[in-house]
Amino acid sequence: MNMLQGCRSVFEFEKLNKISEGTYGIVYRARDKKSGEIVALKKVKMNVGRKEDCLEYGFPISSLREINILLSFDHPSIVNVKEVVMDDHDSVYMVMEYMEHDLKWLMESMKQPFSTSEVKCLMLQLLEGVKYLHDNWVLHRDLKTSNLLLNNQGVLKICDFGMSRQYGSPLKPYTSLVVTLWYRAPELLLGAKKYSTAVDMWSVGCIMAELLAKKPLFSGTTEVDQIDKIFKTLGTPTETIWPGLSELPGAKANFAKQPYNLLRKRFPAASFTGSPVLSESGFDLLNRLLTYDPEKRITVDDALNHYWFHEVPLPKSKDFMPTFPPQHARNK
Repeated sequence: MNMLQGCRSVFEFEKLNKISEGTYGIVYRARDKKSGEIVALKKVKMNVGRKEDCLEYGFPISSLREINILLSFDHPSIVNVKEVVMDDHDSVYMVMEYMEHDLKWLMESMKQPFSTSEVKCLMLQLLEGVKYLHDNWVLHRDLKTSNLLLNNQGVLKICDFGMSRQYGSPLKPYTSLVVTLWYRAPELLLGAKKYSTAVDMWSVGCIMAELLAKKPLFSGTTEVDQIDKIFKTLGTPTETIWPGLSELPGAKANFAKQPYNLLRKRFPAASFTGSPVLSESGFDLLNRLLTYDPEKRITVDDALNHYWFHEVPLPKSKDFMPTFPPQHARNK
């Protein structure tokens, strides 16, 4: 905790309004009184969850991981933590750059989905950020549209690293209770303890589908319902297409047998019913992101080099991305 010694006081910032509140923290929009800069202040919640998940003085290990990871990172697609500050009661705050929107809220408020060229612009930035994480041996483990921020310069940034984990080779067992349900890879849903970067790539596939359709691809209410929705869309996997499937703890359950991949029906090449249209190469990328076998799922490097990004319509320049009224700005 040496990082907290000699840090600035939170009272050097004026809190303007609350942006959001999650399990591990409350985020405020604030103004730096010295510079006048608008920032996001994330207050770390103490004594959250199980005792074994906190340090002896109640500081959540997840928050310590997040602070350590973000302070060491420097990438245009990763949210920037400027500093760590404290109040008189030893509460800890992360001072982060302020972004006007998160993608989940933005899509819920939009009348029309993003265009194909806009989706490509957002996907390239997301993949660049994920590549930076994976190149630095970090799994995000909670990629979802509400953890993707967008500003009115068309810049996308990945945030919320509370679930993140540094990993190595050989892989160690980790908990499978990571990633928000709708974006959780099938190997995690079936209880895999050893997993790697492929869990993030599945989430990226779910995000790509959501950006195109303006609604989540698999919106299960329970783990069983989530698996059921995945199987009904992509077909029930077998040991042939996913070697090692039968060894996963959850694979012994009785799932409905659905032999066909029906994803193309959700994303046709041409549409007269309003379904989101996706070219052959775009569908190839989506299918490879949503591949059952983690060993065969597309890597972030291959996804970045995919032909879809080079065909017409080309990715829109960030400078020409649409702008929207700021989500959390008030009069102050």
